[in-house]
Amino acid sequence: MDRLLNIVGVVTFATSLFTRSLDPVIPQIAANLRVETATAALLSTAFALPYAVLQPVLGPIADVLGKARVMTVCLVLLTAASVASAFATSFPLLLGLRMTSGILSGGIFPAAMALAADLAPVRQRQVALSRILFAAMSGNLLGASAAGIVGDLIGWRGVFLATGAVGAAAFVAAMVGFRGTVAARAPGASFRSVPGHYRAILVNPRAKVCFGAVFLEGIFIFGVFPYVALLLLAGGEARASIAGIVIAAFSMGGVAYTAAVGRLLDRFGQRRIMIGGGTMAALALASVALETWWPLTVVAFALLGFGFYLLHGSIQVFMTELAPAARGASTALHSSSFFLGQAIGPVLFGLGFGWLGPHPTLVLAGVAVALIGVVSAHLLNRI
Repeated sequence: MDRLLNIVGVVTFATSLFTRSLDPVIPQIAANLRVETATAALLSTAFALPYAVLQPVLGPIADVLGKARVMTVCLVLLTAASVASAFATSFPLLLGLRMTSGILSGGIFPAAMALAADLAPVRQRQVALSRILFAAMSGNLLGASAAGIVGDLIGWRGVFLATGAVGAAAFVAAMVGFRGTVAARAPGASFRSVPGHYRAILVNPRAKVCFGAVFLEGIFIFGVFPYVALLLLAGGEARASIAGIVIAAFSMGGVAYTAAVGRLLDRFGQRRIMIGGGTMAALALASVALETWWPLTVVAFALLGFGFYLLHGSIQVFMTELAPAARGASTALHSSSFFLGQAIGPVLFGLGFGWLGPHPTLVLAGVAVALIGVVSAHLLNRI
């Protein structure tokens, strides 16, 4: 099990580089391709929206054809899309390639979570899932921080070439690591069973809570990420590398979560860590609105990441038990809801910043996150 989880982690790490790597260089893309910064920020939505919309299709495909097989095919195509993005000559072309990348990423991370859940018994599942989350967070961390440095040194096109190179290396590792293993074999399910699987998932009363909670997380937590560089710029900090460090701090908080989650579960139980995670994330969001010295913003984003994963990781455990025979479909709906929220989030934050200003918008987002923690903890542990 450990060997396969490590391979899944490598693929997840490479895929996660693509998710947040553009955020620190959004102003550069806007200037180079001659579009408004708010328009360039929609590259985040262009990635997240197709990722979300096509999950109900990709999840059953992974269940039927094999999760490892789908992950591997999507990874090589994602790598090609990243390299092509480096040579985009117009914003519409880059937008289309970013949408393609979102679709392909949607075939990897949910399948990785489902495969990890298949490999681990339920008592060890949150720890196993935390390992995959650790790989994802490490990718987000490196993707954000390294993208800022690469952007400062050679420009935003170099960011796409660097992520493509890592994706190619991960593809080789997957081809070697999955070969001849149980994970590489299709489970023998058929597409005829897909409607029944979705019915089994959706009749579970916990499904609405799981999917609704992560949808709102995507809006109120991840909607702010494309605007980090702009928030720092308003405070006088123009370096893309600093924006990358701030965004990477979110993943650093997630790394701390993976190290502490086992002990926290034993001491406080799932319900309490869900409430505590939502509260911590809410306070961190509110503190970002203060526009303090950027190292304090780094601390705020680290706390935001720690709190988010305390809440999100707990919801994921409930999600994997909605329909054990259709975990690919369950994780697909889960990711679809989550990334649909991430697609909507930048639009709503943009409207909020324009109408209310950054401070009230971030405070309101914090209040929403705190409520998500309390309500989901109560409902999921009661049903």
